[in-house]
Amino acid sequence: MVFFFTLFITIYAALNFYIFIRGWQSLEIVPQFRIIYLIVFLFASLSYINTKIFTKFLPDLLYDIMIWIGSFWFAFMVYFFLSVVLLDLLRLLNLKFHFFPTIVYHNYIQTKAITGIFVFLIVAFIVTAGFVNTRIVKIKTVELNLLKKNSNLKSLRAVLVSDIHLSPMDNEKFLTKIVDKINSLNPDIIFIAGDLFDDHADILSKRNIGNALFKLKSKLGVYACTGNHEFINGIDSACSFIRKHNIILLRDESVKIGESIYIVSRDDRAIKQFNGTKRKPLKELMSNIDGLLPVILMDHTPLGLEEAESNKIDLQLSGHTHHGQMFPANLITKMIYEQSWGYLKKNNTQYYVSCGAGTWGPPVRIGSQSEIVYLKINFI
Repeated sequence: MVFFFTLFITIYAALNFYIFIRGWQSLEIVPQFRIIYLIVFLFASLSYINTKIFTKFLPDLLYDIMIWIGSFWFAFMVYFFLSVVLLDLLRLLNLKFHFFPTIVYHNYIQTKAITGIFVFLIVAFIVTAGFVNTRIVKIKTVELNLLKKNSNLKSLRAVLVSDIHLSPMDNEKFLTKIVDKINSLNPDIIFIAGDLFDDHADILSKRNIGNALFKLKSKLGVYACTGNHEFINGIDSACSFIRKHNIILLRDESVKIGESIYIVSRDDRAIKQFNGTKRKPLKELMSNIDGLLPVILMDHTPLGLEEAESNKIDLQLSGHTHHGQMFPANLITKMIYEQSWGYLKKNNTQYYVSCGAGTWGPPVRIGSQSEIVYLKINFI
């Protein structure tokens, strides 16, 4: 943990310093604005970190303001960094190929200022569009067939939702929208595949965030597994919060629903990082399952997909990846995960990896879409 946070702070500080210097240089034409720039930059770049360090000491309103500003800064930082890197690469190439028009050098101080304004406006437009995109939660319908075996079901209307990331940003209003969309599908069963949280349970409770969960309606119940953010924000309080809101949380457990299906739910891999313990092997969880009914597995992080296949899981439901959330991070998640987003079938095991309904960090999506997944399952 110490190594992870040290590495994070080092990289975060380096990126911000690089961006800050380039912004400082662009203000050479109006040096009197530099002190304002310094204050605004420091406040924005340190807000998120300070909310996590001084959570207990900040008034609620100040906490919420700082979490909004700090979270948006992550998005601004990413696209400022990409913009500055691109500009510096062009400058380097120009040293060799001399393709910049001569007007660039007539008043270089002015050119830097105009470039800075242009970069700011472009990035602001991207981040604003990305924020609007997060508030458009689409319902994606996926129809699939599972082996009936001895199940008494012919079909099942299931809803998969993951990575809601409740916080003062993805708040009660946002959650109510998600719950209303889920209920409109009249599901038989609801699966919450981890990362319901993006803040501490007591902060959510103080702001009455989570009450809409009581309104979820399904015939067979609402089931959840843990995600890494349940551990980040305190696993015991997170689990208590989830269960108090009428959600059946399964931690390395299985449950049989009538003579219909088995649900198996794994603790997230983060348990080792935060608790120093290992989750149960899937083989052990499957040892009490007779194989006469279809098995649906919830496993938040979609790594090691072959494990579900080797243990004869019929359908695995995951989240976690956000499909990168902000381009070009989706290119990275595609390299890390066998399935970064969407449907996959490997022999007799099927998978769906949701890119999530909410967002982590910046409430911004570029190149990905907030989704609720409506699974129309036929048993054959």
